[in-house]
Amino acid sequence: MITREGGPIFLEDPGQCVDQVIEKVGKDIVLGIPLGAGKPNHFVNAIYQRVKEDLSLQLTIMTALTLEKPKGNSLLEKRFFEPFAERVFGDYPDLLFELDRTAGNLPQNVRVIEFYFPAGKYVRNPQAQKDYTSSNYTHVARDILDAGLNVLAQMISISDDRSRVSLSCNADVTLDIMSSKRGEEIVFVGQVNNQLPYMYGDADVAIDAFDLVLEHPHLEHKIFGPPKMAISEADYMIGFLTSTLIRDDGELQIGIGSLGDALVYALLMRQNENDQYLQVLGDFEIETRFGPSIAKIGDTTPFEKGLFGATEMLVDSFMFLVDSGIMKRKVFDHVILQRLINEGLIQEERIVPDTLFRLLRRGAIHSQLTIEDFAFLQHFGILKEELQFRHGSIYFEDGSFVQADLNIDEASEAIITKGLGEHLKNGAIIHAGFFLGPAKFYEWLHQLPDATKRLIHMKSVRKINQLYGHEEIDRLHRKNARFVNTCMMMTLLGAAVSDQLEDGTVISGVGGQYNFVEMAQALPDGRSILQLRATRTANGKVQSNVVWNYGHVTIPRHLRDIVVTEYGIADIRGKTDEEVVKELLCVADSRFQPELVARAKAAGKLSEDHQIPEAFTHNYSNRIRQKVGRFRKDGLFPVFPFGTDFTHEEQVIGKALKSLKTRTSGFWPRLSTILRALTIMKIPDETVPYLKRMQLDKPRNFQENLYQKLLILVLQKLKGA
Repeated sequence: MITREGGPIFLEDPGQCVDQVIEKVGKDIVLGIPLGAGKPNHFVNAIYQRVKEDLSLQLTIMTALTLEKPKGNSLLEKRFFEPFAERVFGDYPDLLFELDRTAGNLPQNVRVIEFYFPAGKYVRNPQAQKDYTSSNYTHVARDILDAGLNVLAQMISISDDRSRVSLSCNADVTLDIMSSKRGEEIVFVGQVNNQLPYMYGDADVAIDAFDLVLEHPHLEHKIFGPPKMAISEADYMIGFLTSTLIRDDGELQIGIGSLGDALVYALLMRQNENDQYLQVLGDFEIETRFGPSIAKIGDTTPFEKGLFGATEMLVDSFMFLVDSGIMKRKVFDHVILQRLINEGLIQEERIVPDTLFRLLRRGAIHSQLTIEDFAFLQHFGILKEELQFRHGSIYFEDGSFVQADLNIDEASEAIITKGLGEHLKNGAIIHAGFFLGPAKFYEWLHQLPDATKRLIHMKSVRKINQLYGHEEIDRLHRKNARFVNTCMMMTLLGAAVSDQLEDGTVISGVGGQYNFVEMAQALPDGRSILQLRATRTANGKVQSNVVWNYGHVTIPRHLRDIVVTEYGIADIRGKTDEEVVKELLCVADSRFQPELVARAKAAGKLSEDHQIPEAFTHNYSNRIRQKVGRFRKDGLFPVFPFGTDFTHEEQVIGKALKSLKTRTSGFWPRLSTILRALTIMKIPDETVPYLKRMQLDKPRNFQENLYQKLLILVLQKLKGA
């Protein structure tokens, strides 16, 4: 980590900050800004506006996951999102370059390069598609340094004494760049926003790590918080199946979105309502059909020792795992100490004399304690923090002292009776690279007691997503590791498609998925779990996400491991091609099984006489909906189990708009839907609140009148469903 001689320059005006940057780096600016919520929007807007007005300047922005307040394209979408965005996002300032890029209006002297997109956002944006960089998350720092990065700017939180700052939601890439050989050549800009939670771990750095600090009350704004997504019946099934593969005394990584929420919902039921959890598993015949895999890989009992989280993205659902006591397994950043804990020879919650001597016998400390030994023992709470070490002696609170030599009986007895702490300190229950979530997640982080917040260590992505450089300690931390990610498609031979289509269209990005899948293969008891919705609807037609082959893959088939769809668990690691095909056929939608069987047989990968076992020939979405529906009547499987920013009316309207989009996909379905809507002559009373919310209760022209009727049509259809 570098520090700036003399400390940073504090500025109140973004324009003055831009002046300083141009003075330091010249007219060709290569600006790196974090992915997600940590972008310093006021500074970025100021430098973008300056470059836009001065064509002698060049600006390249390197980032990922650029977020903007939802706006919508059609009249219906705008009417839906604008009041919602005003209420939920408040004073969050949109990024001007993103508004121009979305509209196709970026100036010639500005380029935006990203390595990860919000899913599906830039499918029809040619410039964004051309300027996408495909990189593993762990390679991003290297790649942007190679591209000539000369300015790195991000939002920060500042300590009360103003001597330190927190990188908060984005320790991920910034730490790697700060510690790089080129770190001293880069201008680091921090924009203070104390609405960011002050986070610890490696994210807690000296303020001297920055050259320029932009700070003023008018620069404070709400942190971007994406709303919670509804959890479908299929998502719930995937979540419950996955929950049976998570082993106690293990490690967990999950991602954002409804699939991650469904998994957490199932884990909470497994922990807090285990009888009910087992009943759900029984009714869905999960243990009957997948018992061997569950016994081999996971468990269904409550968590006793708990889980440790090592995740590139700290998603909001982790707060429920922490609050419920599931996420409680502490790890410590010391190889010998952690190994003794794993072996059960040292207890985290109770320090005894043997704690000291086991560390001595393993070589963690010397019998004649050095200042380094003393600092180590104090840091981890083995010795009380009130003790002092001077001239080879340990001084106690009462003023007495002894030689720091464990070979001397009197000294060791005094150290044991007056110097031992009560329990280990400075452990962590979560390691994470960045975080993003709804507003209540940020509030939770703000309100956490400091001792609990310090159990969350923010680290660089290279310390989270890979073992290289810190492999010994990571292997000790990540026992029974389960890395849970999502993919879009799975080939019948075990390759996963997660980031782009076969024609090259980028949907999202590789991110850290490859890292975690590969890491699972490197850990003796680690497993990669890819969650996959068995079908999707495109142009009004249901299509299988289990396919024979595909023109692009994100995860090659030699890294195949576990695949979970709403229909079951496929354990395909180390299996032959025919075994992989058989496993994946059993978790595919039954509407597509015959075609998949035929393709596999034609390719010589499946025996001609093979038939899918009868138990797996009833994989139909309507059966999932019916079964989940029965439990929903008893209050289980709510659409938004962890709350939502959407009002009741917005939830209903959102579902209606989604239905309308499906019904109007394609010329003939669109025409048919419009003709049916035009037959509506009367406004049903129960639709009035929804029409008012959309400002369609009193249409002013033909377009509004048509949209009113279309909305009434789908609302009535939903009511009858």
